[in-house]
Amino acid sequence: MKQHRYQNYFLGFGLVVLAIMVTQLDYAEVWRGVSRAGYWFFAVVALWAFLYIFNTATWWLIIKGVLAPHRNEQAPVGPMPKVPLLWLYKITVSGFALNYATPGGLMGGEPYRIMELTPRIGGERATASVILYVMTHIFSHFWFWLLSVVLFLVTKPVDAATGLLLLAVTAFCALGIWFFVVGYRRGLAVRAMNVLGHIPYLKRWTRRFVEQRREQLDEVDRKIAVLHRQNPLTFVGCVLLELACRVCSSLEIYFVLLVLMPAPDFADCVLILAFTSLFANLLFFFPLQLGGREGGFLMSAAGLGLTTSAGIFVALLVRLREIVWTAIGLLLIKLPLRSR
Repeated sequence: MKQHRYQNYFLGFGLVVLAIMVTQLDYAEVWRGVSRAGYWFFAVVALWAFLYIFNTATWWLIIKGVLAPHRNEQAPVGPMPKVPLLWLYKITVSGFALNYATPGGLMGGEPYRIMELTPRIGGERATASVILYVMTHIFSHFWFWLLSVVLFLVTKPVDAATGLLLLAVTAFCALGIWFFVVGYRRGLAVRAMNVLGHIPYLKRWTRRFVEQRREQLDEVDRKIAVLHRQNPLTFVGCVLLELACRVCSSLEIYFVLLVLMPAPDFADCVLILAFTSLFANLLFFFPLQLGGREGGFLMSAAGLGLTTSAGIFVALLVRLREIVWTAIGLLLIKLPLRSR
């Protein structure tokens, strides 16, 4: 009963934010964009039904790793909990929808995922699996941005200003990768709470939370470190799945550009996505990353020799796709799909 009440809270908040986002649209411009794109817009929307399979598979592998007994750990009594893939797909889509609609991104979808998964595998395992998935998702972003720097160097001319920018991006990605590698080895739950403890207005709450949940946080960190150390193939497979998802999501930009030109360069599509996602993630505190994605598309399109109108067109259709999938994900929260 309590879980259903929290589901309603998540759904209500998401719908309110989504309604605000929809009211900000220029409907005449939206209609012109969709009419111009034609069936390619529906191809873009359908593409994400496929891309979410990558995300679900990554999380499913992590959950299996968290549930599996590790060395020096007694095997659990009774049958191993089962987490059906179709049910997990629903939770994955809904979690991303809440992330899109929530200022601060991870403040919405991850608590929802933990809440839904806890009755199946327990609170500590659910928390560990969600934290591990978030770490892997972000970790793959850093690798995607870093590899995109290499792609740019191979395919584009580089002047002094561009070289300095690429150097800054490389340093940023290397720092991010180092941070997460340390987090995988030692755990990240306590470290993340310690970081929050230095933020004004959160210090008191964070310290009280750590004092009350120290044992649970230590157990979550232990599970993260053990899974990374004893299941390296699972770790590598999860990172590759998320990285493949990033590359395949470049098809979204490719489909949109097919409306504007006969043969877009897929490498350009990857670079546009990389730069746009980097810029948007730097503005993570905006709901639906308002302005971040649009600005990223305009700057990346201009930097690669595309027209401003092409950048605006791509940004519009991608924004519409996000709104459509946010609505789908929010509605899936109340879909009575059995988890057994």
